[in-house]
Amino acid sequence: MARGFNYRIGIDIGGTFTDIVFLADDGTLHTRKVPTTVDDYGRGIIEGVAEVFRQTGITSADIEEVLHATTVASNAILELAGACTGLITTRGFRDVLELRTLRMPRLYDIGWEKPPPLVPRYLRLEVNERVDAYGAVEQVLEHAEVATVVDRLVAEGVEAIAVCLINSFVNPTHEQIIGEVIAERAPNVLYCLSVDVLPEIKEYERTSTTVINAYLLPVVARYLRHLESELARLGIKTPLLMMQSNGGLTPADQAARYPCNIIESGPVGGVVGGHALACKLALDSVITFDMGGTTAKASLLENGQFSRAIDYSVGGGIMIGSRLLTGAGYRLRVPAIDLAEVGAGGGSLIWLDAGGAMQVGPRSAGADPGPVCYGRGGTQPTVTDANVVLGYLNPTHLIGGELAIDAELSRRALQDLVATPLGIDLAHAAHGAHQIAAANMIRAIKAVSSERGRDPRDYTLFAFGGNGPLFAATMAQALGMTRILVPPSPGLFSAFGILYAEVEHHYAQTLRRTLYDANPADLETAWKTLEEKARTQLDRDGFPTEQQRLRRAANMHYKGQIFELSIPLADGPIDCTAMAEAFGEEHLRTYGHRAGSEEPVELVNVELIGQGVPEHPRIPERLQITAAEPVHDERTAYFGTEDGWLDIPVFGRDDLTDIIDGPAIIEEYDATCLVPPGTQASIDAHGNIVLQLGQSIS
Repeated sequence: MARGFNYRIGIDIGGTFTDIVFLADDGTLHTRKVPTTVDDYGRGIIEGVAEVFRQTGITSADIEEVLHATTVASNAILELAGACTGLITTRGFRDVLELRTLRMPRLYDIGWEKPPPLVPRYLRLEVNERVDAYGAVEQVLEHAEVATVVDRLVAEGVEAIAVCLINSFVNPTHEQIIGEVIAERAPNVLYCLSVDVLPEIKEYERTSTTVINAYLLPVVARYLRHLESELARLGIKTPLLMMQSNGGLTPADQAARYPCNIIESGPVGGVVGGHALACKLALDSVITFDMGGTTAKASLLENGQFSRAIDYSVGGGIMIGSRLLTGAGYRLRVPAIDLAEVGAGGGSLIWLDAGGAMQVGPRSAGADPGPVCYGRGGTQPTVTDANVVLGYLNPTHLIGGELAIDAELSRRALQDLVATPLGIDLAHAAHGAHQIAAANMIRAIKAVSSERGRDPRDYTLFAFGGNGPLFAATMAQALGMTRILVPPSPGLFSAFGILYAEVEHHYAQTLRRTLYDANPADLETAWKTLEEKARTQLDRDGFPTEQQRLRRAANMHYKGQIFELSIPLADGPIDCTAMAEAFGEEHLRTYGHRAGSEEPVELVNVELIGQGVPEHPRIPERLQITAAEPVHDERTAYFGTEDGWLDIPVFGRDDLTDIIDGPAIIEEYDATCLVPPGTQASIDAHGNIVLQLGQSIS
């Protein structure tokens, strides 16, 4: 029985499975993988936690912290299932959400249509007010007019109201007045002000971000209240911390107030875990690759740092793996770990287009009914079905025997709906689907590497997720990469990665200055203001001053540009010349060129990251993972026309006591690792599977 230790729980909701990890302070690790309950995401969590309690003897009294990453917010946007939302804005700016930035994300696609605004036009109301770019009031806001507008929105049945006025980031008074009126006249309606959500320049980005936050307020608040209530029913009353898109944690009440910060919380857990692993292994150049049942994500780690984005889009097909074409989705200007995401996973459907060509994804079978081989009513073959046919996946069960597999169903569906219509044999069809899926996911890796001026061959690939280790070698071969690491419990690594995260809050304020003319004292004052906000919040989070870490950054561009780069700043006195040089170097790295030293660099926003540093390491030095039963099996697998069908050994991770030559399969509870011909596999000192491509010991 697992008693006598304090446990932290990491929970990650995916499109197909919900992953749950229990970590004790002595390094003991217990894991659970359950189907995602899309009708009630919290139900799957509670059932999974309760099952771990039953299996291990852990009780609610042993739990000291619950950390959670969720797709609730992103799904609400993608499914247009958010709250009925109203928008109050300055007269003349009613249509900012529809005008957007006039960017064309699909070159030569005359059929592309903008996604519908989250607030329809009849719920976008104007008020007569005006503040100039320097904060001076040109048109005074009338209280009576605000009351009329608020009453009209309430009569229309809105659940939330977003308030975004022109130039409010330099003078928030009018927005604050509107907030007071809403609170007075509509106490049951949730609202948010742009000066609280995003006090920065750029009208469309600020409006869009504020609207998205309001759109999510009731949805996320209800979800978190329900989850906390259900956890309390299990006796768990310890703090619930939410993973943010920026890779840091925030208390559940803050996440409920600013849900725009947790939209991409699900995918970033694995990146945080990958960052910790890279630091432990002293690896400077890493690409993380996370493939689950629905999507695949890639991110870049360099010099011990995340690759961060200052804005991104959700929906509209924006996360297709290209950084060159943007603007299709709903725009968010919030700090986030830079991810490229494609709709390719184990549940991705295999289908034939109108021209008779095989396609894979982006539609998915999801958790219900799932792949055909699950026997839950699915009829359309998926990537998982193809891998079962190829012999890569266990033909009888997955998840340690908890999920029964019917390989005959996979063969029948793939034969009838793909192979026969194409006039090819079954193995060729399945291998083609595997290769197409890999090609789709390569786009994500290229988006964070070659499209950013990085050569993927110079990087180590960290592969995790339920299907990441299955495709990693296929993708690495195509990209010319030679080294792959697969961490322990790869299928649950995103949930485990959450446990590495620290409490983190981001702050920013517009302060436009040409660096060559800027007064360092003015910049110091601006950062000090943000630091006071950060320390106030960290005090509220329970971190004493000695456990508070503050990091400054600057948002800059060349004068005349409209897009910025966020540059981290070293501690010490402000040096405007050094800031300009750091910007020039990052501009060179990102875009392949920079201007001369005489070109003016403009500071747009001052930025600050406030972190709560735990008193003790959040992850023990050594993990104690329950040893799996030895596998020692053999299977026949297909490796394309060149190698055909081969009889290959099947190992468990703990069976790799020596270097092995591929082809082979490494099978464990939550994932399967494919070792193709021409690849070596071994275990390093930390328990990671290391794949070395293009080598053989034979």
